Amino acid sequence: MTGIPRPILADFARARRLEWWTLFWVSSVVVVMFFATGSSQAMRTAWFEDILSLVPSIVFLVAARLEVRGPTRAFPFGFHRVQSLAFLISATALSAVGVFLLFESAMTLIKQEHVTIPPVTILGQTVWLGWLMIAALVYSIIPPVILGRMKEPVAERLQDKVLHTDALMQKADWMTGLAGIGGILGLGLGYWWADAVASAVISASIIKDGVGALRSSTAELIDGAPRKLDSDEIAEEVEVLREALKARYPGAEVRTRETGRYILAQVGGVDPDAQVDLADIWPGNPERSWRLAQLSFVPRGACEEL
Repeated sequence: MTGIPRPILADFARARRLEWWTLFWVSSVVVVMFFATGSSQAMRTAWFEDILSLVPSIVFLVAARLEVRGPTRAFPFGFHRVQSLAFLISATALSAVGVFLLFESAMTLIKQEHVTIPPVTILGQTVWLGWLMIAALVYSIIPPVILGRMKEPVAERLQDKVLHTDALMQKADWMTGLAGIGGILGLGLGYWWADAVASAVISASIIKDGVGALRSSTAELIDGAPRKLDSDEIAEEVEVLREALKARYPGAEVRTRETGRYILAQVGGVDPDAQVDLADIWPGNPERSWRLAQLSFVPRGACEEL
């Protein structure tokens, strides 16, 4: 199991390009938001969330660079499992965004901070700072909406949970932007609690996605059965694979686990075939047969002890 399977090479290259685009556009959003941030809780929260949203893109690119390396003496099984570690880091970042949003909003409501947005003078013209904040937030919404929608189908074809989590982070970006706009308009109308409430509402959805990703990434790292891309439930194609292996090797004990985007299967208590074609064993869509990267046979006693 070395390198990237040929059927997904094009998608893998596209995913890397998307992440480089993400770093560029989200970095520009961070700069714009920094100069537009005033005393608004929603603006400060959105700015910090934009910074955290760079984490999944960075860890994806680092993992992608390592994943293509072959085995070494220090790492004889190769680097495919770096995807699992990157998934955990991305899930942690997504969860951190949701928790931060909720904490900041709760503290604002508890302290009952009555924030005001003053006017500013630009080129001799006096304008309400809120309009500049809203313009910055509108800009912060556009790249995440486009990039997130572009990443989702690629993540599905690659079975890449890091890329999928990054798409969820893009969703958190534009949702936070919308919440910020609503909060600033509320402040302009005299509702001091508006932006804090808006941020708190958005945080619930982000925390839900983050916790689900954390559960799935943790299961992957401790050799749990392969999960779905968008939840911590066991994937249907894995269940089909288990049944196909049990039918092919009657009486065998079948185990499956996930290493990054790949599935590793273990058959215990039967004699191994003289020659095995993994593509023939894969029971699902032939275009996804690359997911079954390894089939190993172990004696029944050894299988029971593991």
